[in-house]
Amino acid sequence: MAQTIRLMVFDMAGTTVEDEGQVPTAFNAAFAECGVRLTDEQLGNVRGASKREAVAELVAKHASAAWQGRAEDVYQSFVHKLEAEFAKGVKCIEGAEPTFEWLKARSIKIALTTGFDRDIATLLLDALGWRRYADAFVCGDDVAKGRPWPYMIFRAMEAAGTESVRDVGVAGDTVLDLQAGHNAAAALNIGVLSGAHSRAKLITQPHTHIIESVAALPALLGGG
Repeated sequence: MAQTIRLMVFDMAGTTVEDEGQVPTAFNAAFAECGVRLTDEQLGNVRGASKREAVAELVAKHASAAWQGRAEDVYQSFVHKLEAEFAKGVKCIEGAEPTFEWLKARSIKIALTTGFDRDIATLLLDALGWRRYADAFVCGDDVAKGRPWPYMIFRAMEAAGTESVRDVGVAGDTVLDLQAGHNAAAALNIGVLSGAHSRAKLITQPHTHIIESVAALPALLGGG
């Protein structure tokens, strides 16, 4: 199978980067400022989405009239709180870097995608030292619409010089990741169990494989 894949597109938080609850913590703190207490279900429903789009959706649905039209204020508060969370340190998923090295050794390109806007995402990328791995790096504000729309995957293909979706594999830890992979018609659409959503949730979505983590990807691609 490795011979047929030319580009692997990875989500970041929860898929290649350990999800230690920084995003929900920052969401909750930002929304507390406008008097909204978000439930785990409400947060779960926007995991994997563009964070700016998620804030706008949550404000529209749950904030009081006084906060309608102020989604950008809530988003900027979220950004500041998330930066503070990331400043405490970030870690990669165990096995992620060996998987990247395995792919590089076989001339399979790597794209990293995230629902964070580029200002936050670049901080995360540099904290991990992953510029050396990324043939493409696509953020939430690089496209007109985030997941489940397939545009981040298509932008990654463009940046990496990949012509056909038949040459593309996608890996992510959320329902929206799998929906985006399906909407892009990727040859491989892989759910991983290292992040936000459980097997029971991922299995209900279009997918080709469900694996424990990206550490299992070389074996899936036929590398042992």
